[in-house]
This record gives sequence, C-alpha cells and structure tokens, in this order.
Amino acid sequence: MQLVVARIGRAHGIKGEVTVEVRTDEPELRLAPGAVLATEPASTGPLTIETGRVHSGRLLLRFEGVSDRTGAEALRNTLLIAEVDPEELPEEEDEYYDHQLMDLDVVTKDGTEVGRITEISHLPSQDLFIVERPDGSEVMIPFVESIVIEIDLEEQRAVIDPPPGLIDDRAEIVSAKEASSEEEA
Repeated sequence: MQLVVARIGRAHGIKGEVTVEVRTDEPELRLAPGAVLATEPASTGPLTIETGRVHSGRLLLRFEGVSDRTGAEALRNTLLIAEVDPEELPEEEDEYYDHQLMDLDVVTKDGTEVGRITEISHLPSQDLFIVERPDGSEVMIPFVESIVIEIDLEEQRAVIDPPPGLIDDRAEIVSAKEASSEEEA
C-alpha cells in the first residue's frame, strides 16, 4: 500500500536541496538516505534520497541526480509516496496510518451517528477528519485528543465528544457579561 510521506517545498540553496513538508510520524524511517520513493505526479519519480538534514527546524533533502537549484525547483509541490506493508502498524499506541482511519464510522459518546470518515486533511497545526454525514453533507472534526476520545479499529469506529456547534447548528454562545450575571443569580 502507498502512503504520502511528504510534499516537496521550495529549493534551498544552489546545490539541489529542497525543503519538505513532512506528512509522516516516522520521518527518520521513511525519509532516510537511500529511500526510494514514488511520486505524484508519477513522471517526476521515482526519487532516491541522497542526503537529509535539519536546518532551522525544517527538513532538507537532496535527491540523486538533482544537483542544482533549477532541478530542485522543478520538484516543487511533488508528493513523496512510500510503499508500506498494509499489516504494518505505527510504533506508538495512539498513532494511526490514514488507511486505518478511512471509512471509520464516527459516533458521539452517547452513540449518535455522525457519519463516515472520507478524507484526512493534514494541516500544520492539526489533522482534520472530513466526515460525510448520512444526508451527504460534510463536517470537519479536528483529530485532537479532547474531541476524538476513542479510535476502535476492531469495531471500525471513532468516538467523539464534540464541543457545542462543531457538528450541529446549536452553538452555545455565552458572553463573559452573561456568564457573570448568571453566576450571580
């Protein structure tokens, strides 16, 4: 099975290095020198990682056959894809690969059906589940511990405890002034 592990950013310097947006919890395994990665678009690859280093908090990679800034810039926005055994599980207990989460049923902690995970969006601050509701509409659920309280792969479901307004239109809006007057009463 194929997993997107990174997206190539801009060129760095003049010797063919590129910045990468890491999309794996195991970059030391997936993005190590010698790793051969498929690409999207496929015509760009496969690419073999020649070197990797961290500079100012960003991962920089250089690929075999790419030795200048022009070659590096031509790779911009390319997705790097690793081949992973479908039976392989992440090292940490509370980590999941996207393929494990896709198509899970999403329910609230009281058992109310919310929908089914159809996509996982990886943002800089957090990941989001894109959930298709039974009526065909979509809702975005932040994949954070305070909201997604359980992932049960055996039962094929994700249990959530959403704050008011996340999955319905009945948000509780209370101003600080209203809250203090209610406490006084």
